[in-house]
Amino acid sequence: MSANYIEELNENQREAVLYNDGPSLVIAGAGSGKTRVLTYKIAYLLESGYEPWNILALTFTNKAAREMKERIAKQVGAQRARYLWMGTFHSVFSRILRAEANSIGFTNQFTIYDSADSKSLIRSIIKEMGLDEKVYKPGAVQTRISNAKNRLIAPTQYAADREIYTDDNAAKMPATRDIYSRYWSRCRQAGAMDFDDLLFYTFLLFRDHPEVLDKYRSQFRYLLVDEYQDTNYAQHAIVLQLSKINQRVFVVGDDAQSIYSFRGANIDNILGFSNTYPNTKVFKLEQNYRSTQTIVSAANSLIEKNIRQIPKSVYSEKERGDAICVFQAYSDVEEGEIVTNKIAEMHRRKGYEYADFAILYRTNAQSRIFEEALRKRMIPYKIYGGLSFYQRKEIKDVIAYFRLVVNPNDEEAFKRIINYPARGIGNTTIGKIVGAAVEHGVSLWEAMSEPLTYNLMISKSTHTKLQAFREMIEGFMSDSTEKNAYDMGSDIIRRSGIMNDVSQDNSPESLSRKENIDELVNGMHDFCAQRLEEGNTNVSLIDFLSEVALLTDQDSDKEGDSKKVTLMTVHSAKGLEFPNVFVVGLEENLFPSGMVGNSHAALEEERRLFYVAITRAEQYCFLSYAKARFRYGKMEFSNPSRFLRDIDICFLQLPEEAGISRQVNANKNVSVPPPRATMKRVSSLPPRPIATSSTASNTSEVTDLQIGQTIEHERFGIGEVIKIEGNGDNTKATIRFRNAGDKQLLLRFARFKVI
Repeated sequence: MSANYIEELNENQREAVLYNDGPSLVIAGAGSGKTRVLTYKIAYLLESGYEPWNILALTFTNKAAREMKERIAKQVGAQRARYLWMGTFHSVFSRILRAEANSIGFTNQFTIYDSADSKSLIRSIIKEMGLDEKVYKPGAVQTRISNAKNRLIAPTQYAADREIYTDDNAAKMPATRDIYSRYWSRCRQAGAMDFDDLLFYTFLLFRDHPEVLDKYRSQFRYLLVDEYQDTNYAQHAIVLQLSKINQRVFVVGDDAQSIYSFRGANIDNILGFSNTYPNTKVFKLEQNYRSTQTIVSAANSLIEKNIRQIPKSVYSEKERGDAICVFQAYSDVEEGEIVTNKIAEMHRRKGYEYADFAILYRTNAQSRIFEEALRKRMIPYKIYGGLSFYQRKEIKDVIAYFRLVVNPNDEEAFKRIINYPARGIGNTTIGKIVGAAVEHGVSLWEAMSEPLTYNLMISKSTHTKLQAFREMIEGFMSDSTEKNAYDMGSDIIRRSGIMNDVSQDNSPESLSRKENIDELVNGMHDFCAQRLEEGNTNVSLIDFLSEVALLTDQDSDKEGDSKKVTLMTVHSAKGLEFPNVFVVGLEENLFPSGMVGNSHAALEEERRLFYVAITRAEQYCFLSYAKARFRYGKMEFSNPSRFLRDIDICFLQLPEEAGISRQVNANKNVSVPPPRATMKRVSSLPPRPIATSSTASNTSEVTDLQIGQTIEHERFGIGEVIKIEGNGDNTKATIRFRNAGDKQLLLRFARFKVI
């Protein structure tokens, strides 16, 4: 950082940095240099007479705090920068709590429970209270307790709140208040705090010990907060406690990027900041240094449809850039092919590295289609902020069932699912089975199946549970000889209790797990359908497992992750940027999510999420949607997302066949998409069930098909017939599809129409 660093700032940035006379709200549009302003502000304070320990800077990630501190050190020297109070809310407040532990009845050696510790204790309490764990799911109870703490509701208040009790009662969990009370006491007894406690106890410390609050108010002469739109009620309350008197508070954020309400973030904290601090001076950073003019203008035209926002006019002085290209796919499978082909083309023709591309989706489950398409083209990729689809716990659990049905001697699969879902077979019993198997040189399955033969010392009740498990697996083994992989897989997921286990509550984690399992079933359906079309009429579970084994074989990339396409949810992408971005799955009930319902606030948050997605792109942005998507066990028709109509059409390059008519908006002199009622759905194929050998052949389609004809296939889209061979039920056609390449299809099972 140069000595004249202030001169590096644009006019609005400079004003925000130099103003020190009262509360400051900096509205930082996407790509507007937010981190630079925060960094230079702190450097300026240090050069204006503030000591580093007089400055408290709160962030949401350790990475952000570390990067800012490094930049500041270059300006003021590492020695001064190291004494700054800079870090995440949780790290800074835990430091304060350790120093003041005696005031709140703890020692300074208190333990911090992570989410797993917290859930384990809640599970123990549920068992001790004799409650049904299938009703009082530990994860669901944990979410309710966490939400209460983030709203600064203590157990006594929770128990006395009639509205909360009504909600718990409706969820058939009226004893949650008693669990919360015991959990609170047990944590204190154990000298432990969970992550939410670090906020809650800081608030209580300052509220109940004014002398402690005065000490920190005097110490922290200036308070800065990053990403203020992401603060929850507790964080907002603590910031107010510390800054209410001296009013030296500087918060930075963008209401248009408030996307974490499911974590407790409250957009009202930033929208109402000027009401909380009446003398607030607002600074707007409106120049976007990241994206082309077209991308910025398109994003503006989208977000202006939100009613609750702080008005701003973001602009770019970079090149105008190309229009945002919208891709229409016949199915989710073809969407994967289209996106992958475009990446390959831009890599080849424009010289982009694979790391210059990001594929952003609304839900983790959508990654599967793109992973498989990228693998087929041998394009390296990485999953950001999450595991590869087939490495996710819930998917590995299901696959373990499949593996055990195919091979009951598979030890790792056995150990993984013997007590999942929970069936009362504990670690002690598993240890005995392992011991007996090792002693007699047999598999775990054999030791369990014949406990007397292998001296397995277990109680009668444990024996009953083990035999029930054995009979269930043997039932699956018997059925697997008669059923195809899709039918068998669906049956196992249902009868094993897995789907019931992940559907017990509506926490974000449970919904994500359910979506992932649904997507696995979709993949099995697709696998069977494709094999049938290729002429393989007996597609078994072992065939699917063989395919999955290849997909989960993560070959090491010697060039490292820096050379890979990035796949991630839009939530994970916030704060990042890429030269080229694909935002996929832009369909109603997917993006925006079907969970929105009639909630206007939820719809506006979904629109902000889409705004975040678009503004990650520097040079090229691509949007895609599928006309049909396999979901919940069947092919469903999809309508394009309403958000596509929120973007002024002059910034889009629409597919000719999209059926989206255009009209002129006289006020803006640009073309905009029409209201929803005039949207025309493109004709698409009706879904058919997976065919079996007994399915009636569509003889007219088979006999009429000729080389050179163009067909429309349900999953692969438009293609040309280039070869026909065989006759009758064995007739096959080779089709050259526009996006999916050459496919050989067994016509009696193929799902297409001639166009």
